[in-house]
Amino acid sequence: MPVVYSVLAVLAAYLLGSLSFAVIVTRVMGLSDPRTYGSKNPGATNVLRSGSKAAAVVTLLLDAVKGWLPVVLVRWFGEPYGLGEGTVALAGLAAFLGHLWPVFFRFEGGKGVATALGVLVGISGWLGLAVGVVWLVVAFVSRYSSLASLAAAVLAPVIYVLASGPLWYSERSIVAAIVVMSALLAWRHKENIARLIQGKESRLGKGKSQPAAAATPEVAKTKKHHKRH
Repeated sequence: MPVVYSVLAVLAAYLLGSLSFAVIVTRVMGLSDPRTYGSKNPGATNVLRSGSKAAAVVTLLLDAVKGWLPVVLVRWFGEPYGLGEGTVALAGLAAFLGHLWPVFFRFEGGKGVATALGVLVGISGWLGLAVGVVWLVVAFVSRYSSLASLAAAVLAPVIYVLASGPLWYSERSIVAAIVVMSALLAWRHKENIARLIQGKESRLGKGKSQPAAAATPEVAKTKKHHKRH
């Protein structure tokens, strides 16, 4: 029976992770679909390019919560059902994979930074805090969200192992889950890595482009009028 409960927990985590809050929040708030402008990534950073900071913050929080919730639920209530650290690791990874490949949105998801952070907070509050600080410091210094995400992804498993002691004392299933998430985060940022190398990556506060909805007929007419004069 513990195997059945573990499978159900992992499946529920994946389905929760498949809720693309960037799309849901922008629809509820009457904003343009984030998959149609900027990086076309359904994530908080791209939602910020819509001009709505509130929508970006709500998206960020909900994306983080959907990574955190499955992990803490297994931790809090899983022991009577035989669910241990292995299920905790699988549930966190499943929520993260759901964000990357959401079943409800044709398997077209975001890059998973906020969801991964939520998973890390669920595993250990101190781990999540440390990785969050790494992201903030790199983002503040460089003004590159992608570089901050990559730095946080690379250092996350290192921080966990250092905090837990030697690798043979660490929970290996948790280490493996963090390493897989870090590798997938780096892979999902491959285009950003190329732009960083070329010096073409957008900095925080400078959107790549405005939502398509901004290019209204009235704006187009105004541009044509100015060109004639």
